[in-house]
Amino acid sequence: MPATTKAQILDALRKVQDPDLHQDIVSLGFVKKAEIEDGIVSVTINLTTPACPVKDQLKAQAEGLLRALSGVREVRVEMTAEVRGQQGGAPRVLAPEVRHIVAVSSGKGGVGKSTVAVNLAVALAQSGAKVGLLDCDIYGPDVPIMMGLSGAPDQVGRKLLPKERHGIKTMSIGYLLDDEKPAIWRGPMVHKLIEQFLGDVEWGALDYLLVDMPPGTGDAQLSLAQIVPLSGAVIVTTPQAVSTFDVGKAIAMFRQVNVEILGLVENMSGFVVEGRVEGANAGQKVAFDVGAGTQTVTTNEDGRFHAVFNLFGAGGGDMLCKKHGFPLLGRVPLNPVVRVGGDAGDPVTIAHASSPVAGAFREVAGRVAQRLAIKSMQALPILQ
Repeated sequence: MPATTKAQILDALRKVQDPDLHQDIVSLGFVKKAEIEDGIVSVTINLTTPACPVKDQLKAQAEGLLRALSGVREVRVEMTAEVRGQQGGAPRVLAPEVRHIVAVSSGKGGVGKSTVAVNLAVALAQSGAKVGLLDCDIYGPDVPIMMGLSGAPDQVGRKLLPKERHGIKTMSIGYLLDDEKPAIWRGPMVHKLIEQFLGDVEWGALDYLLVDMPPGTGDAQLSLAQIVPLSGAVIVTTPQAVSTFDVGKAIAMFRQVNVEILGLVENMSGFVVEGRVEGANAGQKVAFDVGAGTQTVTTNEDGRFHAVFNLFGAGGGDMLCKKHGFPLLGRVPLNPVVRVGGDAGDPVTIAHASSPVAGAFREVAGRVAQRLAIKSMQALPILQ
């Protein structure tokens, strides 16, 4: 029986298709190693992001195809990742070692934009990516308290060193001002500060730098878009009409300055209530007064029930995505543990990593990384 060759290994791996790029992993250049010795196949597949949501699926498919080859008695597939930066255009002068700068923005305050930014940063870092978080909410910097950090950053020469926690490099005006001192600044001062945060902070090599923007469509958003080429923007909304109305203005603003919108996160998307009615039989009805009417659920054989209350309405995120033609990155349910973790400096993705709400943030992070990977690969020539 002839021995399996490297060419046969690569032919087998050509059947593994990247579901987003619609090409096989060999043509895309993802296969960095393909060897066989004594019936042991060793393969290294290098993806475009460690947060790839289909990483396990691609690995399992590759292992199955390789095991089916004649003479193979063991398969070792290693999954690695290398984030590709934006392609084309002049090199970035500020923060040149950062591969992707992503704005996290909203049309109005109170939608949990900073909470989303902090937990996305943590989720990306947990996947193995090198992540930074820049707090550009000059007038209401929340990143320090949500990350459990305080005090002035260290300085080396003329460069400020980011304060680090949970594997994330951070910078905020909140580290530089007294807690009770407001930033009463005009537009040019905001512009200069953002420029300094990008140019005078030692960010080093990062895969992703998330920028927590102030709400609205003001000076900070315009300054950031002018200072550096953004890889894209993530828009945060809640389901109710007043939030989605204001988000429409933020969408128009980013499009006007030629910043691609990666997608939308619907935060506070339903409040889950679970409980038990003592002595209840299966099928017993439990009625809740919800203001505009009554919502009824039924108990199971243990008397337990599960209900989702749409406190802020429903469908707002879907409506916006359909209207403007970009994807819904995910829905994050309303849960008190998110607030508790944010106040304590331990985001829910750290403090309650196995909770459904932490899982929702990880799914959103995976989709953000996925969208950036697709964008970075679209400008590269693909081997046939």
